[in-house]
Amino acid sequence: MKRRKLDPAEATANFAKGADDRFQAATPLRGLLNKVFPDHWSFLLGEIALFSFIVLLLSGVFLTLFFDPSMQEVAYDGSYLALRGTEMSSAYASSLHLSFEVRGGLFMRQMHHWAALLFMASIIVHMARVFFTGAFRKPREINWVIGVLLFLLGFFAGFTGYSLPDDGLSGTGLRIASAIMLSLPVIGTWLSAAIFGGEYPGELIIGRFYIAHVLLIPGILLALISVHLGIVFKQKHTQWPGPMRTNENVVGERMFPRYAMKQGGFFMAVFGVIALMAGLFQINPIWNFGPYRAAEVSSASQPDWYVMFMDGLVRLMPNWQIYFGPYSLPPLFWPAVVGLGALFTLPMAYPWLEARKLKDTKSHHLLQRPRDNPERVGIGMMALSFFTVATLSGANDVIADKFHISLNAMTWAGRIGLLIVPPIAYYLSVRICLGLQQHDREVLAHGVETGIIKRLPNGKFVEIHQPLGPVDDHGHPIPLEYRGWVVPKKMNKIGALAPAVKGFFFPVEKPAEAPVSPAPITSSKREEIGSKR
Repeated sequence: MKRRKLDPAEATANFAKGADDRFQAATPLRGLLNKVFPDHWSFLLGEIALFSFIVLLLSGVFLTLFFDPSMQEVAYDGSYLALRGTEMSSAYASSLHLSFEVRGGLFMRQMHHWAALLFMASIIVHMARVFFTGAFRKPREINWVIGVLLFLLGFFAGFTGYSLPDDGLSGTGLRIASAIMLSLPVIGTWLSAAIFGGEYPGELIIGRFYIAHVLLIPGILLALISVHLGIVFKQKHTQWPGPMRTNENVVGERMFPRYAMKQGGFFMAVFGVIALMAGLFQINPIWNFGPYRAAEVSSASQPDWYVMFMDGLVRLMPNWQIYFGPYSLPPLFWPAVVGLGALFTLPMAYPWLEARKLKDTKSHHLLQRPRDNPERVGIGMMALSFFTVATLSGANDVIADKFHISLNAMTWAGRIGLLIVPPIAYYLSVRICLGLQQHDREVLAHGVETGIIKRLPNGKFVEIHQPLGPVDDHGHPIPLEYRGWVVPKKMNKIGALAPAVKGFFFPVEKPAEAPVSPAPITSSKREEIGSKR
């Protein structure tokens, strides 16, 4: 009997059915594709970090094809005439070859570097959003810890990365790293000799950093990012309070097709911005620094911005050396070892410290406005101001030179700033939050300011306030034309919120009971509202 020829759609359906019979993939895949993501711009900050990491991986693969991680001395014979004939390491020579003779090599180097800077910046901004909105609270404490670890690993990935070219600038950073290792009590000399393969600088450190930079640290980063995303999928997303949003559901867009298409476009936008910066803005011109010589160092030797804060702390530390008989603790030990450890340990412990202080054992899936927790905002601004002062102090020699200021004065300004700027930032942040809370209470008591001035019969001028209508379970006013749709979409002619399309575009994951809709608005009421707005 002649077999009937299947059309492509039917053949695909049969193939999918056969695969599902063997691997039972339909149920988890259906759950993945129906995953709901909140539709708010602040949630894209984490995606910027993820997309920057992807660009880092792709550009890094290209660079590894041309880089020689060797410290063997060679005479440079490349196309850069200013260094031709100069003795240098093979690592530096291959970096120059990559920059000047490989087609697109300089572009890829700069793209890799800009992606690294954007990756670290987006992590910090994303963590600031998580911190100030309370998204780290139970049950997301572990994800917060993973975020801090991602920044720490990015810190070491960046340090090992810009150390690889073995130019004058990166060699200065290696010298500082060696001094930090030597400052450790008891094990310092052993640790430095083990890492550098003997006395600094040795002949092995570039090869070892190369393995750490292209294999070990990216592998750990990839594993932590995977765990981070897996926990987000399992615990569901936090979301801002609003209509239909409860502590038990997630309101937003399904992953497929709209959210996936939007994220694809957003990735291309991030990729394009990084490529644009790589093509237009020069970064890390290693040919200007020359090959590294252990006996040579220059001013204006600053690391990347996310490492500069530690450089600033080292510069600001007074010359306090503590002696214990024949042993001593050098000043470098306190900012570079104790300080760095505290700056990463305290943030990781903060979710449990806050929960213990507030005696909070509940699970939180709704975000807080920063003003609703002034103390947390104050602590966060203290940390950011401390980081800013330390980062600026990492460039105090450049600032002193360009603005003709005494370097000693800059050092003391940084020391005093570390002590007084964070408390001032705390006080001002708390007062601003309390002021915003007072404004909220005035709105609840008197209504919303309309900007319309009315003259009373006695000649007095007053501003008309629009009374608040009904509020939802979280105290947020329900828009006057709201009919229980999932997400308000745009403003209509009279300024009231028009509802978005319900269902497919803005689904609800685990929907709660819908709130009672307000009474219909008559045409006379509608005209009155329109005139006030």
